[in-house]
Amino acid sequence: MSLTRRQVTTAALAAVPLAVAATGPASAASAAVSSGRVRREPTVYLAGDSTAAQKYADARPETGWGMALPFFLRSGLKVSNHAVNGRSSKSFIDEGRLDAILGAVHPGDFLIVQFGHNDSKAADPARYTEPWTTYQDYLRQYVDGARARGARPVLATSVERRRFDAGGVAQPTHGEYPAAMRALAQEEGVALLDIQALSLALWQKLGVEETKKYFNWTENEQDNTHFNPPGAIAVARLVASELLRRRVLAHRDVRRLDETVPESWITWPQA
Repeated sequence: MSLTRRQVTTAALAAVPLAVAATGPASAASAAVSSGRVRREPTVYLAGDSTAAQKYADARPETGWGMALPFFLRSGLKVSNHAVNGRSSKSFIDEGRLDAILGAVHPGDFLIVQFGHNDSKAADPARYTEPWTTYQDYLRQYVDGARARGARPVLATSVERRRFDAGGVAQPTHGEYPAAMRALAQEEGVALLDIQALSLALWQKLGVEETKKYFNWTENEQDNTHFNPPGAIAVARLVASELLRRRVLAHRDVRRLDETVPESWITWPQA
């Protein structure tokens, strides 16, 4: 998860435009008349690292799971993906990226927070956090900031890397960070998407060879951290399913959980 990979541009950090929630031809007008303002659909904001981030044409076929999440949400529910390559819970805040999100959120929006991959890099003080102290302290800033603005925070443990032992058993790679996030979620009463546990189970089910089809394995690179389109789609499906199971979203808010999502739906815009 190199800091030298292409980062999200300033334009990608801009808030998603507001959407009118309509149930009939006159609903928007009725809402404007009755409330004095136009009703808006909620937005799902993502704060995270390269496993979730938007990728561009020069990184193809690398794909962040945030790129596939909209395929599993109803069309009116927007995704604003602020995840950026190489960031930790600390560096994301230090660079002002949480402030950018909090400046855009509205009451009723959601903020999904996934960090941990880069928090463990003890040799890099700009990113390192300790699981049971500073990591939790930084995560609280996301939780408190969202709540202060009427948005709902959601914590997501880090998706697992592809790592197997000699016996073909999928191995956890994130140390104590998932446990620290689970504990914080319980303490703060925050919905938790345990993507670390779910993805580890999925990699075990798929096995050593089949999982290669989900990660960014090419002729020139064997990447066991970042996804290709099938992997991003699979993880986004886990995220959407957990949003439903944890009652963050309702049945009407999700779609295609049991359907095939074509790889061709993934696109990589020019940076």
